[in-house]
Amino acid sequence: MADWWQKRALGRSGIEVSRLGLGSSYGVSGKDVDRAIERGVNYLYWGSRRRDDFGKAITRAARRDRDRLCVVVQTYSRSALALGPSLELALRRLRLDHADVLLLGWHNHEPSARVLERVARLQEKGMFRHLAVSGHRRPAFVDFAGDPRYSILHIRYNAAHPGAESDVFPHLARDGRPGMVAYTATRWGSLLSARRMPPGEPPLRGRDAYRFVLSSPDFDVCMTGPKNVAQLEEALAALDEGPLSAQEMARVRRIGEFVRAHAWMG
Repeated sequence: MADWWQKRALGRSGIEVSRLGLGSSYGVSGKDVDRAIERGVNYLYWGSRRRDDFGKAITRAARRDRDRLCVVVQTYSRSALALGPSLELALRRLRLDHADVLLLGWHNHEPSARVLERVARLQEKGMFRHLAVSGHRRPAFVDFAGDPRYSILHIRYNAAHPGAESDVFPHLARDGRPGMVAYTATRWGSLLSARRMPPGEPPLRGRDAYRFVLSSPDFDVCMTGPKNVAQLEEALAALDEGPLSAQEMARVRRIGEFVRAHAWMG
């Protein structure tokens, strides 16, 4: 069985990363982030909400061993002028001299030329090492993957939204791919909700949703955004249990199809 606690190279970025990535937006405590880092989680996404407690955990870990971390800073800015100050503020708060990854958030089409020119200057100054992009329009990732400026792609993928399997990965070269990071593994919790399950079907566990993503050979990292230590431990349990069996995979896909088809359910 695959050992998901072993780090792997994040595509053409070459960064050695944990299979599980930890996001800052939902409230997990800094002490719990400390413990996750001690257990080997190193893909740390200070993203949509830059929570102080999460940031302080990054600072503490960086003081001990900066090189073992992969720190991701996200910006949604469409203003070239705002990109520098946003990144500078993030680095100042984290007490870092650079980010490993700058993530351009929610781009369904190519960012503007002015934004990309500004990004290139920030990279030349050493403020970040690798460029990533996220979005919801899957065909755009085929173009992003072919652009050498992007080292990492953040793609929505889960059992209810598996479209990257047909819309993205078959259209990419096998060699020299960017690193692939999946987000929304639980479909914002709906894949874990008892009232959204097919009749008579028990809900998925969080670990099942993460195992579904990591069972795909195309993804390097699966993001989790826990609210508390219980949710964090459930995500980490996915690394212990490893790939889904054929029977488990069939069940998770069946539930995902039902949840997607009944998305109107309150």
